[in-house]
Amino acid sequence: MIATIAFRRFKALRSTQIALRPFNLVIGPNGSGKTSLIEAILQLRALARLGPPDPAAVQATEGPQIEFRFSPPHEGIIARLGCVSEAVCSLLQVEPPGAAGWAAIRGEIADARGFALEHAAMAAPSARRSGDQLARDGGNIAAVLARMREHAPDAYSALTAELLRMMPEFQSLELTAHADDRVEMGLRLAEGGFVPASELSQGMTYLIAILALAFTPAPPRIVCIEEVDRGIHPRTLREIRDALYRLSCPESFGLARQPVQVVATTHSPYLIDLFRDHPEEIVISQKRGRAAHFERLSDRPDLPELLKEGSLGDMWFSGILGGVPEEE
Repeated sequence: MIATIAFRRFKALRSTQIALRPFNLVIGPNGSGKTSLIEAILQLRALARLGPPDPAAVQATEGPQIEFRFSPPHEGIIARLGCVSEAVCSLLQVEPPGAAGWAAIRGEIADARGFALEHAAMAAPSARRSGDQLARDGGNIAAVLARMREHAPDAYSALTAELLRMMPEFQSLELTAHADDRVEMGLRLAEGGFVPASELSQGMTYLIAILALAFTPAPPRIVCIEEVDRGIHPRTLREIRDALYRLSCPESFGLARQPVQVVATTHSPYLIDLFRDHPEEIVISQKRGRAAHFERLSDRPDLPELLKEGSLGDMWFSGILGGVPEEE
């Protein structure tokens, strides 16, 4: 849905533009704008929810600006954020003023979600009433699963079947209701015994959250996930990639719904290796000094030769592709 985002003087993103595809894996060193990209999308969501934009708002400030353009049939519409500082973007302008398509864009942008999953939050029981949408930290995952089991049992069955296929040491995903109307998740071992959420590994809880997003019948229109590889064993990263593809390429999984635009960040060379056949889905954030800019891996003219040399992960780690910390 978002075609391009252009940054001017926004944190490390001094003057750069990124074209977004349905799936985007963003790699680069710390402080190179990966999180800033996600923050920009979520800030557009926040301002779009507030109401009609101010036609002259952005011209009134000389601070950082972020410009969004959209895919057909809304390619003629521009949404521009004006920032009073590098941390606060509180002004929204839409061109052309009164554009008829803005209402449709606004409705879909308002459904964008960002996630930075936290193991401790996910391990705690959650109030059953909080299960409408997965929280940013995943802290209501048990309630989300309980709601899915109740209102979308086929999706819940598919989710659990996929989880148990990936983790055959378990025989079932179980949800325990507490007297105070909270619900807690856990896994029952194939050999007997029960593992509550508080004793599950970080990677296991993150895996369940990503599957919950992938199998929900009505996912958000835009999903941004920071450090999607965090806590995940390298052998499980292919399943993580495929779960995200289930969001962005639903037709490949026999699903009759709109694609979800996915923006995920990673520091894992093992995950990058899985995109050897789809380099157009990798975005490299290159940092020089205090300034950073985005490059699509598939735009490199030497990519065919590089792919003959070895794995993408090794080349990124060694610095051949860029997107690594600068050496002193």
